[in-house]
Amino acid sequence: MLVAVAVDNLKDNWSLEQSLDELAQLADTAGAVIVGRLTQKPHQPSKNLYIGKGKLDELIELKETSEADVIIFDDELSPLQQRNLEEALKVKIIDRVALILDIFARHAQTHEGKLQVELAQHEYLLPRLAGQWSHLERLGGGIGTRGPGESQLETDRRLINKKIQKLKKQLDDVKKHRMLYRQQRRKSGIPIVALVGYTNSGKSTLLNALSKAGVLAEDKLFATLDPTTRRISLPDKTPVLLSDTVGFIRKLPPTVVSAFRATLEELTEATVLLHIVDFSSGSAAEQCEVVEGILKDLAVSEKPVVTVLNKMDLLLDSGKKWNEAEAMEFFKTQEIKNEKNAVIISAEKGWGLKNLLEKVNSVIKVTRPFITDFKSKNDAL
Repeated sequence: MLVAVAVDNLKDNWSLEQSLDELAQLADTAGAVIVGRLTQKPHQPSKNLYIGKGKLDELIELKETSEADVIIFDDELSPLQQRNLEEALKVKIIDRVALILDIFARHAQTHEGKLQVELAQHEYLLPRLAGQWSHLERLGGGIGTRGPGESQLETDRRLINKKIQKLKKQLDDVKKHRMLYRQQRRKSGIPIVALVGYTNSGKSTLLNALSKAGVLAEDKLFATLDPTTRRISLPDKTPVLLSDTVGFIRKLPPTVVSAFRATLEELTEATVLLHIVDFSSGSAAEQCEVVEGILKDLAVSEKPVVTVLNKMDLLLDSGKKWNEAEAMEFFKTQEIKNEKNAVIISAEKGWGLKNLLEKVNSVIKVTRPFITDFKSKNDAL
């Protein structure tokens, strides 16, 4: 059981409640139960405690009345803030970064995925070593402590640095291996369609619907972590490689982005990006902004993009039994901003998939010159 805390230093269009709702989803994915929430709207988070002293008293009272044994903060805490909060609250304190890394550690299945998560965990742990050993040993297992293992808590900074360098070397080897695969794919000339989107937008469900990939798809954040690629055929029989990627999320820790760069670099090879959007989410617009910002940071925002408005079935009258034709006709009558390359679908129901494939088909046909130019520019770098 835990209490979730957010401070209003948001620099985007998210509200405090939206931010805490997402933090609650992350906590649920990690196996925790929310028993209380607390928010504060200061001009600047406290350097020593993150929250003000008056709010700290409220948090102590909330912790005692709710009997919470973990408190999660919706931002990255400094080692000093974390240590001071734990001394004041006498319970485990973890931040958003530690929570995300814990979920990643739980869901990574492949050798590469585990290497990426372990690297991110060690880079997160490194600045928290000084004066932290007794505090970490007291916390024991649970959320925020999965991954490096108990033996790591007894190591020193030199050993952690050595481990980080070793992991980076292993990931460099993985990157070289990926480059060989890319070269083979280039020679084959088969277009690559990459699924990108906010976590839990339905990418894995769509991959399964289009390719029968059998990838785990749950209504949880980061339910799947490891990338999957499958070969499918478009309506004109053109073969394409359909590739899933790790879901994005706001406040994605730099250590995570850095560790997963080898995987995310696959996007540079994509012919077309399918931006999957949870159309039913009240935060759909804000989630789109996050994804677009990350794509820009990865220097792939100029690639052709098909916006896939997913989960249309959740916007229909649940008391009526809809079929695909009725659903598609219903959305044609709605005032929905439908950009040139936007398609409305339900991956869960299998609705609109024919329209989606036809749209991808048409985009690929007109982007051949762009693909050649884009690859030649990247090869020259």
